[in-house]
This record gives sequence, structure tokens and C-alpha cells, in this order.
Amino acid sequence: MKKKWFMAAVGLFLLYVFSIYIYLFHGADTSIPDALNGTSVDPKTFMDGETLEDSEAYSKIRNFFFFISTPLEWLFYGIVLVTGLSKRLDRWGRMSWKRQFVQTGAYVFWLSLLLFVVFLPLSYVRYKISLSYGISTQAFSSWMKDNLIEFWVDYAMTAIVVMVLYWLIRKSPKRWWLFGWLLSIPFTVFVMFIQPVVIDPLYNDFYPLQNKELEEKILALADKADIPADHVYEVNMSEKTNALNAYVTGVGSNSRIVLWDTTLNSLDDDEILFIMAHEMAHYVEKHIYIGIAGYLLLTLVGLWLTDKWMKRAIRKRGDLYQLESKQEIASLPLFLLITSILLFAANPITNYVSRVQETRADEYALKMTDNPEAAITSFQKLSESGLSQMNPPYLVKLFRNSHPSMLERIQLVKQYEKNHH
Repeated sequence: MKKKWFMAAVGLFLLYVFSIYIYLFHGADTSIPDALNGTSVDPKTFMDGETLEDSEAYSKIRNFFFFISTPLEWLFYGIVLVTGLSKRLDRWGRMSWKRQFVQTGAYVFWLSLLLFVVFLPLSYVRYKISLSYGISTQAFSSWMKDNLIEFWVDYAMTAIVVMVLYWLIRKSPKRWWLFGWLLSIPFTVFVMFIQPVVIDPLYNDFYPLQNKELEEKILALADKADIPADHVYEVNMSEKTNALNAYVTGVGSNSRIVLWDTTLNSLDDDEILFIMAHEMAHYVEKHIYIGIAGYLLLTLVGLWLTDKWMKRAIRKRGDLYQLESKQEIASLPLFLLITSILLFAANPITNYVSRVQETRADEYALKMTDNPEAAITSFQKLSESGLSQMNPPYLVKLFRNSHPSMLERIQLVKQYEKNHH
């Protein structure tokens, strides 16, 4: 039974990998419409031949890794369950520790460590590819340090969540998902609040924008938008990447508008002001809070579905998974498998909402700055620096892209220019 399951699971995964490879590298059409050739959305007008080839190749490789990574994680959790490894980790914890919460913490640690070790080679390959295409500039020691920090941060968060959830599952097997969701509300807000001041600085150095003349322009823009802001933050990313970025993070008094130093080094003031106006739109239209509300709604539905799915899976396949009930910590890989599938399935919804918000932010920035030329050149430079496709494949847009394609964004600018100039 186990061997049959293993062969079927690996076979399906390999078939999926082959299908995704054919789709991304040979099936998907990423060319721009003929009518747009020679316009500002045509990458041939702002990228040289080598950069254009690199952008297509790198985008395909990056998208391929995205699509295989999550199903590979599902395969990992399935193997941990079916081979009895999960059960052995559970027994090991109970033999080593008396307190249940310590047993749970130990189980989460060993499962997290195993996942980290198994996926580290894949992460390393992605890192080397990014280096070879000139996106990453990060030294191996720095890359490894970031991976280790991420492991410990993820472990701490996961251990807290799992300890609470499994305590609830044991205390209230029928309503644990509801109580867990209620507790997730303050926990989510707390994590969002500390993110800019506790978690993010573990990876990078943040400091007030050093270009005071530019800062004055940005703060004047913020004042025009009725945004209370005293500082714009700069983060040292040039030691790690050549890509450009800016973002809004945090909630309440810890909200921050952050610029990568690569953005500051590559864009002129007008382009940066457009980018900043875009980020301010997220604050003005409260996209962060809408995002939190949407996340909590999906969490409620997800926990409810996970409860139903776990009960059914254990009832029908308990012998195969070596599980007797969802209360035992050995069921955690099944829990993580189900939640990972649900999160992946929810990607089209969350990405669609995000793309709508990003479009609204672009529209807001255009009205705020009234500088379509700066908007177009900033989008072109973002595409070139990140080696991103102007018109990515449909499945990539659906499952991966939280922003509209650069083709769509530049067309939006051209439409604005037509209507207002």
C-alpha cells in the first residue's frame, strides 16, 4: 500500500513538473500584441537584445521554480506521513520530554529542520541562477545568514501557532477552528505591528532617507495626500540585489514607507515621486487593513475546511497516514499539507484583489503627480532591473502575479495621458 502510494505520488508530481515545463518554456505566448510593437510597452524599445533574451529566460526559470516548489512541499508532507516518520518524531518527543507543550515545540523543530534541509538545495539553485543573471549580488555567507534567520523566525512563529492550535484541538475538537480563528485576529495585527521594527531589521539595515532634498519632496507629496509622515525609510539592498522596489509595511504608529537604495540609485526624482505616490495610495485607500480583513476571512474559511478535510482524511486513510485522530501532533504534516493546498488554491482570488488595489494605486499616483512620462520610464526600469516579462503567461498572472503586468500598467498610463493631455 505504501509503495503503491509512493509510486503514484512521485509519478503524478513528475507528470505535473513535465506539464509545467512544457507550458512555460514551449506553450505559453508571452509576446506583446502586434499593434503595440514599437510603442513604450515593447521591451525592444528600452532593452538591448541580450537583456531581452535574459528577461525571457530568467522569468521562465523563476516561474518554473514557483510552480514546482509548492507541490514538492505537498509531496514532502505526504512522505513524512506515509513512511511513519511523523509518528516516530511524535514518539521521540514524548519519550524525551514530560510537558506536552515542550513535546509539541520539539516536534515542530525537527519537522521544520527536516523541511529546511530538504529544500535548501532547491533554494541554493535559485540563488545561483539569480546570481548568474545579475539579479542577486549577495555573497553566499549573507545568503546563508538570511536563510538561517528565516528558519528561526518561521520556527518561532510556527511553534507558537501550533502549540495553541493543538491545545485547542484537544480541548474542543469540534470548535477549535473557530477559537483558533478568533485568536488569530490579535496575533495577525501584532505581527503586522512589529514587522517593521523587529522582524525586517533582522535581514536589512533601515534608516531615514539620506537624500534630504528628495525627502522634502516626498513629505510634501505626503502632506498633499493628508498622510501624517515624518520620515521616509531607506533600506540597504544593493549588497543583495540589483532589483528595484518600494513598499508600505506595518500598521498604526509603526507604518512605514520604504525605498530600496537600488531604487534611489536607478530612478530620477520624478520617477521616485511617482513610485512614492503609488505607495501612499495604499495608505490613503487603507489597502493594508483591507488586506488584513481579507486574510482573516480566508483564515476562517481555511481553518473550517481544514477541520473537515482532516477528519475525512483520517477516517478514510488513517492506516496509510498512521494516524488515529487529529488531536495527536503527528497529524501536523496532514494539517500543513491541507492548508498549503488551500492557500495555493486561493492564490487566484488574493492575487486578483491585489491587482485591483495596485491598479487603483497607479491611478492615484498618476492623478497625484500628473507625470505619465515618469510613470512609463519607472515601469520600464523596473522591468529591466528585475528581468521581468512585459506580458507573462496566463497561469503566472493567475497564481503568482500580485501586480498587473507591466504591459497593462503602461497601457493604463497611456490611457491616462490620452484622456488628460
